[in-house]
Amino acid sequence: MHAPLAAGSTFRVLLVCTGNICRSAMAERLGRAYLEERLGGGAGQLRLESAGTRAVVGSAMHADSALVLQGYGARSGDFRARQLDSALAGGADLVLTMTRAHRNDVIGYAPRALQRTFTLREAAALLRSIPDDEVAGDDLPTRARALVARMAAARGRRPGGESDDVRDPIGRPLEVHEEVGELVAATLIPVLDRLIGGGSRGRAGGPSPARSHQASGSAA
Repeated sequence: MHAPLAAGSTFRVLLVCTGNICRSAMAERLGRAYLEERLGGGAGQLRLESAGTRAVVGSAMHADSALVLQGYGARSGDFRARQLDSALAGGADLVLTMTRAHRNDVIGYAPRALQRTFTLREAAALLRSIPDDEVAGDDLPTRARALVARMAAARGRRPGGESDDVRDPIGRPLEVHEEVGELVAATLIPVLDRLIGGGSRGRAGGPSPARSHQASGSAA
């Protein structure tokens, strides 16, 4: 459990998928590793959490997803899946879902979260259209909230579709978990970069995308 922080002292990002053992779990731990690398002791300014719309509550990350995560220099650690609820959905400054259906689920739990809820791929696309000089703020949480407001304003000008979804790798071969991991990394890292003030083009660094293909079986 995380210790509670004072209101406004941190920017909270909630990542959502179905079971919270593959896509959102990978995204949470990959994102945390990246923020720790970029911000060091200041990583607490941006908190990443995750949940599932039909979570396998209490379960560890799926073994194949955990193996893919290791290839990015991050670890699943003590991860345990948890169920999405209205408090999580309503308390986040930004909700990033893996599919449009998940986005609808979040809004069902917290209708007022509509302006703060996007699919991950949708958010990345919207951020590419917003110049840095249109976002103001003296600290990370303030600037990040202003950026989310700009994203919400820009959403109506962008058509959505199936390309906004990240497919579910559950029950599929390791290669599918790898493909999903590549997509999550390529999409999430630029989003985090913008939130922490890294520029509209993002940053090429972060947890290494170099992946070990030594094991094609299960991850212990």
